[in-house]
Amino acid sequence: MFIKDLRECEEFTAGDDSLLRELLHPAKADLKIRYSFAHAIVKPFHTSKPHRLKTSEVYYILDGEGIMHIDGESEKVSQGQAIYIPPRSKQYIQNTGSSDLVFLCIVDPAWRREDEEVL
Repeated sequence: MFIKDLRECEEFTAGDDSLLRELLHPAKADLKIRYSFAHAIVKPFHTSKPHRLKTSEVYYILDGEGIMHIDGESEKVSQGQAIYIPPRSKQYIQNTGSSDLVFLCIVDPAWRREDEEVL
């Protein structure tokens, strides 16, 4: 059985300036998965840097509110919503609230540095 505790994951600043903790990645544990799974935070009134991935991504908003920007489209997002981000889409998320915007990120296939371009 494999269990990973968020509190034991190292927090780091991702290339898009969000605070990230990687929970699952097939290259970092003996897992038979093809996706990566991370916990992200964007601080109040901050915005992640525009970026694009070669792969698809899904955000699931756990807490907070903001505006998701994908390829020129913008929509308000909040707790309980899932957002699909197609491959090669220019994306960034803006925290419009006074508390942390907290969300989960699933990248499929698994995130690799060479698959991300910060714009």
